Amino acid sequence: MEEINESYKMSGVDITAGYRAVELMKPHIARTKGEGVLGGIGGFGGMFEPDISRYENPVIVSGTDSVGTKLKLAFLSGKHDTVGVDAVAMCVNDIICCGAKPLFFLDYIAMGKVVPEVIADIVKGVADGCVQAGCSLIGGETAELPGIYSDGEYDLVGFAVGMVDKKKIIDPLSVKPGDTVIGIASSGFHSNGFSLVRRIFNIETADVEDFIDELGMPLIDALLTPTKIYVKPVMALLESGVGVHGISHITGGGFYENIPRCLPDGLTAKISKSSWEVPPAIKLLQKKGNIPKKDMFNTFNMGIGMVVIVDREHREKALSVIDETGYGTAAIGEVVESNEGVIIC
Repeated sequence: MEEINESYKMSGVDITAGYRAVELMKPHIARTKGEGVLGGIGGFGGMFEPDISRYENPVIVSGTDSVGTKLKLAFLSGKHDTVGVDAVAMCVNDIICCGAKPLFFLDYIAMGKVVPEVIADIVKGVADGCVQAGCSLIGGETAELPGIYSDGEYDLVGFAVGMVDKKKIIDPLSVKPGDTVIGIASSGFHSNGFSLVRRIFNIETADVEDFIDELGMPLIDALLTPTKIYVKPVMALLESGVGVHGISHITGGGFYENIPRCLPDGLTAKISKSSWEVPPAIKLLQKKGNIPKKDMFNTFNMGIGMVVIVDREHREKALSVIDETGYGTAAIGEVVESNEGVIIC
C-alpha cells in the first residue's frame, strides 16, 4: 500500500494528505449535527431521517450553487474560513424562498493540491454557515485534481435540501397590488458580481490589506465579508402568521432579474431606492468604476439581500418580527399593476 501511495503521490495526488484533512474537519462537522442525522462521515452517502410528523404533505426542496470568483480573494489573502459560509448561504437562501426549512447540506471541494489545513478552514466556514442555517453537514467530497487546478486554487460548491408542507409553499399568484415590499439588509456584495468587483478594484495588483477610510477596514476584509444567511428571519416571519405572498433572494442579476421571479404576470415591484442605505463597499465600487445605477441594480444586491412581499395590513408586524431576529429591515416599495418587471425610483 505504501508503494502505491508513493506512486500516486508522484503523479500529484497525496492520499495521506486527504486522510489528514478528514481528521481536521471532523470537529467542525460535529458542530452541525442535529436531529435526523444518521451515522457519521466516511460512508458512501450521507443519511438523514426527517421528522415528517408535523407535515401533512411534505415536499422536498433542493438547491445548489458555488461561491464563484469571490474565491480569488481567498487565494490572494490566504483567508479560507469565510467562503464556506458563502457556499451554504447561496444554497439555503434560495430554498427558503419556497418556504422550505433547510435540513442538510453537502459540499464539494476540488483543488490542485490537498493542503489539509486549508480544507479544514474551508469546512470550518461551511460548518459556521450550517449552524447559522440550522441545518446539518452530512457529507461531501474533496477531490485532488492536479492539472486542472493550480496549486493554491480550489473550487467550492454546495448542495442543500429542505422541506415544506405543500399547502405552505410560497405561491407568487397570491401577490396582489398594494402589497408591501420589505427588504432585509445584506452584508455587502455577498457572492455575486466578483468578476466586475475584481476588475474595478484591481484586485490582482492592488494592496488589498491597506486600510480604506470609507470602509472602516482593509478592502480585503470588506470584500470577504460572508453572505448573510436569511433562514432565521424568514422562518420567524413564516411562523408568525404574517401573510407572506412572495420571497426573493437578491443574488446574481440583482433587483431586475430576481424580484420578478416571485411576482405573477401583470404585477411589478415599485422600489424606492432612498428607503435604505447602500453599503460603503458597494458605493465605493460604483464611484470608482463610474457604473450607471441601472447596471448596479442589475448586478448587485445594493444592500438588500432578501425581499419579502407581505399584505399591506401586516407591514408593521412583519418589520417587527424581522427586527427581533437582529436583521436590518425596511419597507422599500409596493406592488403595482405593470408589466415593467421592476420599477426603481
